[in-house]
Amino acid sequence: MQTPDIRSRRWNGWGEQNIDVPLSAHAAELFAERIGSTTPPTDAGFEESLAAVPASRLPAHELVTTDAEQRLRHARGESFPDWIQKRCGLIDSFPDGVAYPETNEQVRELLTWAAENGVAVIPWGGGTSVVSGLTPEAKGKPVLSLDMSRMNKVLDIDEMSMLATIQAGAPGPVLEQQLKDRGYILGHLPQSWEYSTIGGWAATRSSGQQSYRYGRIEGIFAGGRVETPKGTWEIPTIPATGAGNDPRELFMGTEGRVGVITEVKARVQQYPEHESFYGVFFPTWEQGEAAVREVGQRRLDVSMLRLSNENETVSHLALAGRPTEIKWLKRYLAMRGIKDGMCYMLFGLTGGKTQCKRVKRDVMAILKKHGGVNTGTVFGKAWAEKRFKGAYIRNGMWDAGYGIDTFETALDWNKVEPYMRDVQTRAEKVFEGFGEKALVFAHLSHVYRQGSTVYTSCIFRLADTPEETLARWKAFKSVVSECIVEYGGTMSHQHGVGRDHKPWLAAEKGGQLGIDGIKALVNSFDPDEMMNPEILVD
Repeated sequence: MQTPDIRSRRWNGWGEQNIDVPLSAHAAELFAERIGSTTPPTDAGFEESLAAVPASRLPAHELVTTDAEQRLRHARGESFPDWIQKRCGLIDSFPDGVAYPETNEQVRELLTWAAENGVAVIPWGGGTSVVSGLTPEAKGKPVLSLDMSRMNKVLDIDEMSMLATIQAGAPGPVLEQQLKDRGYILGHLPQSWEYSTIGGWAATRSSGQQSYRYGRIEGIFAGGRVETPKGTWEIPTIPATGAGNDPRELFMGTEGRVGVITEVKARVQQYPEHESFYGVFFPTWEQGEAAVREVGQRRLDVSMLRLSNENETVSHLALAGRPTEIKWLKRYLAMRGIKDGMCYMLFGLTGGKTQCKRVKRDVMAILKKHGGVNTGTVFGKAWAEKRFKGAYIRNGMWDAGYGIDTFETALDWNKVEPYMRDVQTRAEKVFEGFGEKALVFAHLSHVYRQGSTVYTSCIFRLADTPEETLARWKAFKSVVSECIVEYGGTMSHQHGVGRDHKPWLAAEKGGQLGIDGIKALVNSFDPDEMMNPEILVD
């Protein structure tokens, strides 16, 4: 089974070339009012960027192609700096070659060849890194991009233990279809699901939209096989252990620095009988937060909880592009006492029909107690149908002259709202310093008993030059990252570290001592800095 040809995807944006999600007229009007009018940018052409690919420095190998187009398409991921470089013709480093291994043995062969020839290796899953985790800069070494897309099969399912052996290059749709054919589901559903791979999820400690039911990747990843510069590392599947450090935890989150995962032993579940999503509106943020906190702390068996703040609620209603329906919705909510300042909540029920009916009753009682107004499944169905198309709006915004970037963290409950308000103010002030305005909004995407994520987005105008746009982004990124550190949050709940988050990582790892421990782990598997150099730690 082959994954779609990479040529079907945009080389300088998100997703398939034949799918467009333009900015709606209603959203364009809101952004022009809140941020300012724009002039659509002029992008660099594909042929122009292709001409910038230099000659390869690699010796010949039968599994490696030095084709310029393949190297261009593997030169960057999906971070905001990546987008600036791709859109504006500023890519200044490229992999020297791309390999598409089909077996564990071929991966081992390529790593041995790379070590013998002083070649750096960047493991490539779906190319969806939003933290500059795929940039081919390796202190002067030639770089090989190791594309795992041809290793995409479910090899085996142990039905008694409910463990599936899956090749690491399998993206979400490919692996889920194979599991569904056998009556199972993995259920790991990040927004990048269409392209990101199970190996990439493990390497970056990923979290899916319904991890409330199916678990984060650390709960799914039961073991596997990793090819490292020092040899093959087999991580066994053990239900639980009290014998020292867990090798699964040693590997997860290493972002390609210790080796290439080739197989994942994953915990799967029976395919659910029922699934539905409900939209609920609250008069205020305080009421909405109290509701989701109570649902989370009572551990009610929902599959997802998501609460949008006031700015995000307004923005998403505008982005929906259905002004007549939204007008009637607002009238209905006003009759129920919900006007300005309203916040939107989405929750999911997944499992057996009887179980979902019981959980819905309990959840609705809590939401009603906190002033929530249920609008049924209309909004939930619309979200489910378009859940993986949300990322396409980045293309439409850029084409209209706007940039958008996100940053996420997780904090204890007593810090959630103060941080959410404070980081919005600080981000807006950054752009005020450039004489600009920004629209900043947030939602809680993953709720825990102890606390919650805060997932924040910032929309702003692109500058007249890419250099100025990047300068604004760097200033904004620095300020919000310092704010996260100040409030004691994680630098990344689900996006990884890459290059973008690396300067602030020490704060959550216990200072330099913790960073030194990570370095020691990396060096034990990769003493010559061959694997994805300069990612995670220096």
